[in-house]
Amino acid sequence: MKLGKVEFCHFLQILSLFLCLSGMNQAEITRSRSKPYFQSGRTRTKRSWVWNQFFVLEEYMGTDPLYVGKLHSDVDKGDGSIKYILSGEGASSIFIIDENTGDIHATKRLDREEQAYYTLRAQALDRLTNKPVEPESEFVIKIQDINDNEPKFLDGPYTAGVPEMSPVGTSVVQVTATDADDPTYGNSARVVYSILQGQPYFSVEPKTGVIKTALPNMDREAKDQYLLVIQAKDMVGQNGGLSGTTSVTVTLTDVNDNPPRFPRRSYQYNVPESLPVASVVARIKAADADVGPNAEMEYKIVDGDGLGVFKVSVDKDTQEGIITIQKELDFEAKTSYTLRIEAANMHVDPRFLSLGPFSDMTTVKIIVEDVDEPPVFTSRLYSMVVSEAAKVGTIIGTVAAHDPDASNSPVRYSIDRNTDLERYFNIDANSGVITTAKSLDRETNAVHNITVLAMESQNPAQIGRGYVAITILDINDNAPEFAMEYETTVCENAQPGQVIQKISAIDKDDPPNGHQFYFSLTAEAANNHNFTLQDNKDNTATVLTKRNGFRRQEQSVFYLPIFIVDSGSPSLSSTNTLTIRVCDCDADGIAQTCNAEAYILPAGLSTGALIAILACVLTLLGMSSFSYPSFPFNASWQKICAYKLQHSSPP
Repeated sequence: MKLGKVEFCHFLQILSLFLCLSGMNQAEITRSRSKPYFQSGRTRTKRSWVWNQFFVLEEYMGTDPLYVGKLHSDVDKGDGSIKYILSGEGASSIFIIDENTGDIHATKRLDREEQAYYTLRAQALDRLTNKPVEPESEFVIKIQDINDNEPKFLDGPYTAGVPEMSPVGTSVVQVTATDADDPTYGNSARVVYSILQGQPYFSVEPKTGVIKTALPNMDREAKDQYLLVIQAKDMVGQNGGLSGTTSVTVTLTDVNDNPPRFPRRSYQYNVPESLPVASVVARIKAADADVGPNAEMEYKIVDGDGLGVFKVSVDKDTQEGIITIQKELDFEAKTSYTLRIEAANMHVDPRFLSLGPFSDMTTVKIIVEDVDEPPVFTSRLYSMVVSEAAKVGTIIGTVAAHDPDASNSPVRYSIDRNTDLERYFNIDANSGVITTAKSLDRETNAVHNITVLAMESQNPAQIGRGYVAITILDINDNAPEFAMEYETTVCENAQPGQVIQKISAIDKDDPPNGHQFYFSLTAEAANNHNFTLQDNKDNTATVLTKRNGFRRQEQSVFYLPIFIVDSGSPSLSSTNTLTIRVCDCDADGIAQTCNAEAYILPAGLSTGALIAILACVLTLLGMSSFSYPSFPFNASWQKICAYKLQHSSPP
């Protein structure tokens, strides 16, 4: 016969009550009574309460109060003269006592998990006097546990991970269940673990709850997640025990146990020959069943005739191999390339090397397609020279271009006039011969950079460009001249042979061996008595004085013509005039004034003479504005001022 939970609890309760009653589990008073507890006089018989612990089963589900135990004093003769009083925890509210019989009952269902025991006090009183006949005594009612709580996984549900291919017995995670029942009483809180779902892949240790792998070589690529159901059962797993369950989600983490594999043994791609360098030609990808770093790979070209023309790199995000162009393609030179490409894992697990190499090979064929290309010049830059003396129509040089396509279309030439605005040059449309169209001047433009256009006759939209640098060669067509406008002075007190100016020359021409200038005075100036010229033979000349002293009042400016000849072939010459001003100089030879009208008073003229002169000047100026017929002011005052000047003497 099977008992349900409630029936089994009642059975245990009845059995416990029987044991309590038969084993002195109720509180009784065993006394050898001779006299009442309170007597007149000084003597009394010693009394003592001998209390045993009361036990009561929890979770009583009956309708009548639950009998707990009985209090009894040996002075009680059963005649109703003694009454029993109960106080303490739960007195009256949970526990009641029959004051006549001392029987204790529980009026409410008790839960050991809420409160495991109650402490109460008992008294036996004389009903008439209401005085104690026994000393008050304390006792305990202990709630006896029954198995009314199932094990619970407080931390569930669980998630855990374990590397794929782990050996049998690898720990995954530990689960723990708790049971609220009394662990010190019986087996109500003694839990064992078992696995209800998840075999045969995993197992659980019955006592510890440690989950372990149970099958070898579990493959994440085949199945990466498992849902386990773990049971915890109390009563050491015996029949009648209570149980609880939790779920454990176990994820197999990846290890690098799969090499990369190309889905195809060969690939073919067509690309136009006009594709620029660094352009992407193709993307290929080797499949790897692993994930994360275990699926990272690198690509490289290991063989083929495209080495140096193409390169392969890896896209870090997609793990694709990206093939790009390193050199320009030319259909006319080569129409196809073959590449042998390897994909290899970057992070190899040594445990799985026995499975074979963690790499794979594939072949990539690249077909170069022809496109209609513009004409190509035989040189990227043409350098030509022509003399600036060349006549109009002089041939300077020739450019050449051809159609690189198989059709080899004829080419026509022209000059991009944006690079030859003045139209100095012409080009023959068929031959590419460049000639002069107008006179050239090196001093205006020494180098002309022009662009020549080559156009396909069959497809005028296809235009190639060539670049021509035309250097204009110099001829001696510019005479030399002074290097600057000189401001030359000579002191009035200059001595013979004194240097007053050093001159140099410039020439707009640019002779190959540099300039060499020759200086001399012109024929009409060669015999002058004032100045001479000395050629320094270093493209400079020195002007020197020939006589002693100069006076501004006599001549304030001299003009010296200088003849300059260059070393060109034929040589050119020019006459340049040097202007020399006579100046008053200080003791150091520094010019003070070069004004020819200025007059310096003689040395030793007194202050009084200066005042007299000034007065005469002012008077004359004043009289000139007033004219009276009866008095000749102007003539008289002029004579007086002259007299003053003649007879003035130093102080």
